[in-house]
Parts: sequence; C-alpha cells; structure tokens
Amino acid sequence: MAYKISDDCISCGTCAGACPVEAIKEGDDHYVIDADSCLGCGSCAGECPVGAIVEE
Repeated sequence: MAYKISDDCISCGTCAGACPVEAIKEGDDHYVIDADSCLGCGSCAGECPVGAIVEE
C-alpha cells in the first residue's frame, strides 16, 4: 500500500533520504510521494519526526 504525506509536513526532507526508491520529492507546499513509485515499505513513515506520513 502506498503512503502519502499530509499537510502536517514541515519540509525537513528526512523522509526523502529514507526512501529506497527515491519516490519522495519536494512539492509546492510540502514533500510528496509518487504513489506509482512507492513500494509501501514504510521506511519514510518511521523517519518522519512529526508523523506526517500515513498509509493511503
């Protein structure tokens, strides 16, 4: 299952570094996850300091 980044994101970039397939990029307001590339591994969710990454 793919993950998404909520509006709670503080744009720290920690999640992007944790993604093994580079599915996370900086968006206009906060980081975003490309659902087609996301493996659903949850590595990013475990690294987010504010819990902004949730299962879609």
